[in-house]
Amino acid sequence: MLDARKQNTDTLRTPDWYKTATRWTQLTFVEDDPEKYDPAFWIDVFKRTKSNAVCLSAGGYVAYYPSKVPYHYVSRYLGDKDIFGALVDAARKLDMHVMARVDPHAIHDDAAKAHPEWVMVNADGTPRRHWAYPDVWVTNAYGDYNTVFMPDVVKEIIREYDIDAIFANRWQGHGVDYSEDSARRFKDMFGYGLPRKADADDPAWQAWLQWRRHVLTGVIAQWDDAIKAIRPHASFIPNMSGASLMEFDLSVITRHCPFLVVDHQGRKGLEVGWSAGRNGKRIRATFPDRPVMLITSIGPEEEYRWKDAVTSPEEIQLWINNGTTHGLYAWFTKFNGVVPDKRWVEPVADSFNLQAAVEPVLESMKPTAEIAVIDPSTTLRHWAPEDRHSAEKHDLGFYHALVEARLPFELLSDQVLTKDNLDRFRVIILANASCLSDAQNAAIRAYVERGGSIIAAYETSLRDENGKMRPEFGLADVFGVKFVSGPRGIVKNTYLALSGDHPIGEGYEGASRIMGGTRLIHVEPVTSTATPFLYIPDFPDLPMEEVYPRKAPEGAAVIARETGRGGRAVYIPWNIGEIFWEVFAVDHARLIANAVRWALGKMPRVVIEGPGVIDMALRENDEGIALSLFNLTNPMMMKGPIRENYPLAGQTVSVEIPKGKSVDKAWLVVADRAADFSLRNGRAEVEVPGIERLEVLHLTWT
Repeated sequence: MLDARKQNTDTLRTPDWYKTATRWTQLTFVEDDPEKYDPAFWIDVFKRTKSNAVCLSAGGYVAYYPSKVPYHYVSRYLGDKDIFGALVDAARKLDMHVMARVDPHAIHDDAAKAHPEWVMVNADGTPRRHWAYPDVWVTNAYGDYNTVFMPDVVKEIIREYDIDAIFANRWQGHGVDYSEDSARRFKDMFGYGLPRKADADDPAWQAWLQWRRHVLTGVIAQWDDAIKAIRPHASFIPNMSGASLMEFDLSVITRHCPFLVVDHQGRKGLEVGWSAGRNGKRIRATFPDRPVMLITSIGPEEEYRWKDAVTSPEEIQLWINNGTTHGLYAWFTKFNGVVPDKRWVEPVADSFNLQAAVEPVLESMKPTAEIAVIDPSTTLRHWAPEDRHSAEKHDLGFYHALVEARLPFELLSDQVLTKDNLDRFRVIILANASCLSDAQNAAIRAYVERGGSIIAAYETSLRDENGKMRPEFGLADVFGVKFVSGPRGIVKNTYLALSGDHPIGEGYEGASRIMGGTRLIHVEPVTSTATPFLYIPDFPDLPMEEVYPRKAPEGAAVIARETGRGGRAVYIPWNIGEIFWEVFAVDHARLIANAVRWALGKMPRVVIEGPGVIDMALRENDEGIALSLFNLTNPMMMKGPIRENYPLAGQTVSVEIPKGKSVDKAWLVVADRAADFSLRNGRAEVEVPGIERLEVLHLTWT
């Protein structure tokens, strides 16, 4: 196998350069860095971290090279230096790939006075000062600033420097621009006045989201075309911020973005340790074959923005390593070239070296799983960005339950429900895909008719793609139910009664009822179905003397059926994903896991037994599989920063052996040694000893 340096040399300055850009250092300069920072320190960081790519601040708000573009502000500390160009040259001498960073979200007074049309306008008609630094102005991302001025900056950088790409940060704008130009163009396209607030039910707001998507995807195409006209192998790489890609025209991304960058730099508030890996799954949900970089900050990611601070070493490693587990390439960012606190260097180097160790095995394989959770972009678009986290609770609950259940799974975007994409999976899960078009419903129905299994909950398919309530579920025939009424709630003190003897009701010995949801839909089964759980009609929660059920259980709370096509369907007409995410009741986790295992209809391809919490990722090729096992076991799993790593005890991994194959070798990639295994009933049982952070079990077939 070629070593990494030789691979980089082979792809330098070719259209495939990004394929060997797998470990990124990003240095975001501050204005006084030209006088104060030490370039030798950063060149040493490139080497210690085995970085094969670098992203360096070049221009936009501040230029760190001697720009000749009018009104392109050059750092007043630059003098006769070119700190951007000097580090580009140093990186190229190390055979590194190089990307220039631009940040076009603000401008200085001289540019604002000469070109007031470049400044974003508030709803009251005043030009917008920067919210954090009022001495400068926020730019209008939807007008000439991004389509006339910034293309000149981009062309200057790509023409003058030996780089592979331009990366733009904060280029998408900051809310609605109320300039006369934006108002006129928006009205010409959609006929509405600009919306005054973010309201998912306002047609003008929904139209503005579409207009913004149209304008920004045009910017991607324009900048990329300008770059390729000068340097054909290079690309424009926009920072996509989130990971679901719902804000962009997918066809433009397909044509212009050879790889994608997720800007989710660390945990914030009560965020789970698996969140980094979820970013990778959400990108793969739409673009399964496109490389993805995960930006990780060395500091805490909280609203108070301590951008020059350093978080705990274990927290840094948690984020980078979980990204590595799920196929995200490592990228760390440091704001300010001056380094008063160097405690981040060693954990970043350790994480990057760990990724370098597992890359040779993982890079030739593709993610695989029997289960997919549908990423509901059509539904989430109807929520204002600041409220979208509430809508995502349904999906996050199912995600966490599957992690706890140790069931490998992928995400699949509802924007790409093709036959090939769906048929990769044995089971698909719709946690609350309330908004689905007729075409999307038809694709899911056809998948079930081909033998696929489905699990759905709450409002799934009850609304059309525009958010309008249907009189009946779009997938009523698939669920085997008829809509009666709802949703109803919030309802307190609700319960479900176990009913009959069904695998979905297993594991509740000693209980006749469990906690219910808080938002309920009333349905009636209309085909041959089982009802493992029934609603207990709700009753008062106070006074305490009144807290008892008045009626016998009635109404289906879980519906399960054989489809007759080789698959199975489960429908749960209440908010199980959302309420599990809020409460984390073990009975709800068990119900989700039972439903998934029953819908699979067989033993899962991978079964792991042992203590602790593990985040898993499964990859395969013709020669074998690679199972990544990431140790999430930590008292701070739900809230960072993690103080200490707790090594995981040994695990027993049982893997289904493909027909016609036998096991050639079982190898522990991180430990770099063979693993003991035995064969039983068509499966390989492998003993994986203690896992410190990450282990990759590589099984090869013969």
